[in-house]
Amino acid sequence: MSTEQKPAPETGPRPRRLTYAAALAALEGLALVAGGIWILVLGLTGDPDDRQQAVTGGVTLVVLALLPLLAARGLLARRGWSRGPAVITQILALPMAYNLLQADSIAIPAGIALAVVAVTALVLLINAETTRALGIRGPGSVQGQK
Repeated sequence: MSTEQKPAPETGPRPRRLTYAAALAALEGLALVAGGIWILVLGLTGDPDDRQQAVTGGVTLVVLALLPLLAARGLLARRGWSRGPAVITQILALPMAYNLLQADSIAIPAGIALAVVAVTALVLLINAETTRALGIRGPGSVQGQK
């Protein structure tokens, strides 16, 4: 077993870009929770075509909300592992935004908002300042090199 420890992320104040990325991930997670609860309540109290499908969809959205919420918490705590789930959340949000934009309804503004949030969060997450703050080193980095 190796006794070497991973280097700690940079100390000092958290970069604003990292805070903004965490806020956007948390916002997406909260939106998923709200949507899941909405579908769940409508499925239980309304007259859906398929009550079981509505309940399953609502519960699924609430469970899926854990990914961006945990990522947001990790980003705020400067945990390097948190960038992966945050990036995955944004990549998954882009096709959802596209589908919303294809609708002929009130979903179009939601698609625009989701696309803007996802692209903005991706830019913030891959920024060099964010990478340094999370203690993530690029490929080929050696412990003694900077």
